This record gives sequence, C-alpha cells and structure tokens, in this order.
Amino acid sequence: MAAKSTNGSILIIGASRGLGHAMAAEFLEKGWQVIGTVRGEKRTLLHDLADENPGRVEIAHLDITVPEQIAALHDRFAARRFDILFVNAGTANTHQGDTIADVSTQEFAEVMVTNALGPMRVIEALQDLVTATGLIGVMSSGQGSVGNNENGGREVYRASKAALNQCMRSYAARHADEQRALLLMAPGWIRTDLGGPDARFSMEETVPDIVDVIIGKQGKPGLEYLDRFGEVVTW
Repeated sequence: MAAKSTNGSILIIGASRGLGHAMAAEFLEKGWQVIGTVRGEKRTLLHDLADENPGRVEIAHLDITVPEQIAALHDRFAARRFDILFVNAGTANTHQGDTIADVSTQEFAEVMVTNALGPMRVIEALQDLVTATGLIGVMSSGQGSVGNNENGGREVYRASKAALNQCMRSYAARHADEQRALLLMAPGWIRTDLGGPDARFSMEETVPDIVDVIIGKQGKPGLEYLDRFGEVVTW
C-alpha cells in the first residue's frame, strides 16, 4: 500500500461522479484538501463526500464548455494556490460505434469541445493558480494513442483524445522552461457511465493506482503520457 501524502491541495475539474468523485475520495484518504467542480445545480456524490468530510472538501460550479464560467472560477480562486490541477471532465458521442462518416457535425463538435478545447481552456485560464512546482494533469485515454490504434473503433472519442494529447504537447512546448509537472493520464477501460458496464476494470481497483501515479509525477517537470501503472503510453 502506498504511503499517505498529506497537506496537499488539489482542484479536480469534473468531480461530481465517476472517476472524478472516486479520485476526490482517494485524495481525501491520503490527507489532501480537495476542491471539486460540478456542472449543474443538483446534489451529487461530491456533496455527500463534502458532508462526510467537513472543512476538507469544497465545491464549485463549472461547465468547461462555457468560457464565462471558467473565468468566474478563476476569479473565485484568484487568491488561492493549488499543488495540483487535474481536469477530469469528458464525454463521448451517443453511438460510439459511429464512424467519422456517420457522426453528425454537431455531435462531433460537442465531443471535441468537451474533451479537447474545454480542458485546454481550463488549463490556460487556471494555470496561474497552480504552484510554480506543482502539477497540471488531464484525463486522457489510451485510445488517444495514434501509435497503438491498430483495431479502430470509437473513432470520434479517439479523435478527441488524440486532439487533447496534441494540444497538451503544444502547451508543454510553450512552457518548456517552467518547473511544473504535466501529465496526460490513460486510466484504462473502467466501469463508469462513460466506460460502460462491459469495461474490464472497476474503479476500486484502478483509482488508487491513478492517484499514486499523479502524486508520484509531482516534482518531475515536463509532460508525460502515462497509464495507471506509471508506464509510458505511445503517442
């Protein structure tokens, strides 16, 4: 079992349910202060987590597809600094078997905005809230790997994650002289609303590994594309 890491603070974008909520719970278990965002006004699992951990969980509202909300989130936390900013929010098209020839222009654009443009806008807007030696991470996917794509499938989702990876590489190039660690996480196929019931792995067996890799990447400047075991994923 990994040693507990205490006294850190993490801002998780997209923590109302699924992997984001599970990550929030795992960071709490390790002694971290957690600030998580939810998209709507309804009560979520993150609210339950906050009730169970008074003073250690803070909730903010954000839809990453709305630039004005990103700006408002920055203003809310302008005087704060976080050790980690991790963007977890993401989506997939309704019929994931659709090819590029099948998907509508609107749905393709919606997936791209949510999975690539939105996360990068969050990073660009909130980067100054992360300590100079902190970590900025994004939930990518092994399906964003171009080199590993030998079987096709899930074309729209793959394209959005590949776009995210490329944007992060450009971001890393522009910030090459900085000491922040940058991470693209490929968590594996996990049973969540996004991953579906047929996914190979449960959150219980994967999220502790994901969090350990994120914590372990701290203090290592530059961008890496890693899986939940800390192994490098082919671009």
